[in-house]
Amino acid sequence: QVQVEESGGGLVQPGGSLRLSCAASGRIYSIKTMGWYRQAPGKERELVATMRRGGDTTYAESVKGRFTISGDSAQGTIRLQMNSLKSEDTAVYYCNIDDAVWGGSWGQGTQVTVSS
Repeated sequence: QVQVEESGGGLVQPGGSLRLSCAASGRIYSIKTMGWYRQAPGKERELVATMRRGGDTTYAESVKGRFTISGDSAQGTIRLQMNSLKSEDTAVYYCNIDDAVWGGSWGQGTQVTVSS
């Protein structure tokens, strides 16, 4: 069974940076999309950024110009570089990897807290 695991969360001051990483363990057949989502307390989970197999990326308006998604669909690894962090970026960040054979799989989440 494929598992997805995130790492790299933590506490950072406003204006600071963090980099999140995510990796899928198990057999990878054909990853279609990889992405990062987040859920703040009392709010629904929302899309942050996605990357398709061909490299096309999409970003939420709130993170454009500050966050960068990158990765390797053949390896099942993705990263999220977060710069100029704001308090409103505080949330649990989740990785999702969607494979054509085993479908979508979520990680357990990693906490990002932006506070002085």
